[in-house]
Amino acid sequence: MAAVVQPTHPQLAVSAAIFRDGKVLLVRRARSPAKGFYSLPGGRVEFGESLHQALSREVDEETGLRIEIVGLAGWREVLPAAAGAGHYLIMSFAARWAAGEPALNDELDDYRWIAPDALASLGDLKLTGGLEEVIQSAARLIQA
Repeated sequence: MAAVVQPTHPQLAVSAAIFRDGKVLLVRRARSPAKGFYSLPGGRVEFGESLHQALSREVDEETGLRIEIVGLAGWREVLPAAAGAGHYLIMSFAARWAAGEPALNDELDDYRWIAPDALASLGDLKLTGGLEEVIQSAARLIQA
């Protein structure tokens, strides 16, 4: 198997804090570099796509869900600290579930709908860095 060649410049990505019945969707990554960590569905923005187009496409590809995008909830930067890890700027959006049931693609291996205020008590789940802050910010946008 050939080694994965990482780009030499930062990559733009999007993620969605999707809310349904007061709970947010967390997905577990099935591949490195975040393998085994729960995060938000999303991925890279393709050339020529708007952030909203990329977000809707990535959520559909990863989960099969349709969403209504509410607004930008925050961002975070992932630096290439480990060998093989890329440099990403992730724009995270608040969204409402609109249709569908989770049907995960091969990039994900689990999902959970979790109340945002229960995140702190989930010590057994590995969460990606900054996830709780983004979800709290997204929850405020959803409630506004």
